[in-house]
Amino acid sequence: MLGLRMLILGALLCGVTVEAVAQSCADAIAVQVLGSGGPEGQNGRASAGYLVWLDGRARMLIDLGGGSFARFGASGARFADLDLIALTHLHADHATDLPALLKRGYFSPRTRALPIAGPTGGGQYPGLEGYLQGLLGPSVGAFRYLAGYLDGSDGLAALERRTLDATSRKPLSVLATDSYQVSAMGVTHGPVPALAYRVDIGDQRIVFSGDLNGDDPAFIDFARDAEVLIMDHAIPEDAGAVAARLHPRPSEIAAIAREAGVEHLVLSHLMRRSEADLDASRARIADEYSGRVSVAADLDCYALHP
Repeated sequence: MLGLRMLILGALLCGVTVEAVAQSCADAIAVQVLGSGGPEGQNGRASAGYLVWLDGRARMLIDLGGGSFARFGASGARFADLDLIALTHLHADHATDLPALLKRGYFSPRTRALPIAGPTGGGQYPGLEGYLQGLLGPSVGAFRYLAGYLDGSDGLAALERRTLDATSRKPLSVLATDSYQVSAMGVTHGPVPALAYRVDIGDQRIVFSGDLNGDDPAFIDFARDAEVLIMDHAIPEDAGAVAARLHPRPSEIAAIAREAGVEHLVLSHLMRRSEADLDASRARIADEYSGRVSVAADLDCYALHP
């Protein structure tokens, strides 16, 4: 992916738009990183967000953390092409740019409904419906002028809400078409209701861990035989017990990828503490997992080959 970043830099120096360069990932089945960072605002990294490209169009958007809305524009993706928005959980670094995306949709020719998936609530976290009402509700929503998304009024595409049981450790159907299937599974992210997502396109499989810790064997089955597994890598090996309740250590990431038979492991959702120890983490992963490993950067594209 270094080549793509150098190409983008060269294009900027020559006056070519980033949109035109980034669009190269639309030529195949591919997953694109919109945001490879966490909640800290690192230089060059937006918060979590990913696109799945199919048939030259960005069809699925998984998470939309702070800054990833700008990367959505740079990617060349179109709001009108999306078949699904899928939120892993409702931490700000995974969901805060949703209103910005919906405002962009106000200027889109889209009329068909837009499915949106997210977790059930728990503790201090609302479920998907509560989150959307807090944003868009016609009486109390922070962005109530976009309330038409809740029912398809005011010329806006209706959001088809799909609230998924974050306590389930069995795959849940999210969306099925003639071309692909999307499923989800509840994962453990401390006290936060959270989901992982899987996209099956023919015999190709892309899995997004979202934020989870490393002690749930059900996720290994969920990720089995993935061509690409995007794993959140937020902590180093020597992280304390509190951090490890929320995120997997590198050794746990390696064990998941090895036991699931993953072809290509992509480390994303980097935080300063994991970036600072990245070489040691990669070495620790290589001790247990012999497949391909990449470290994500914003706008990277990973193509899948039939």
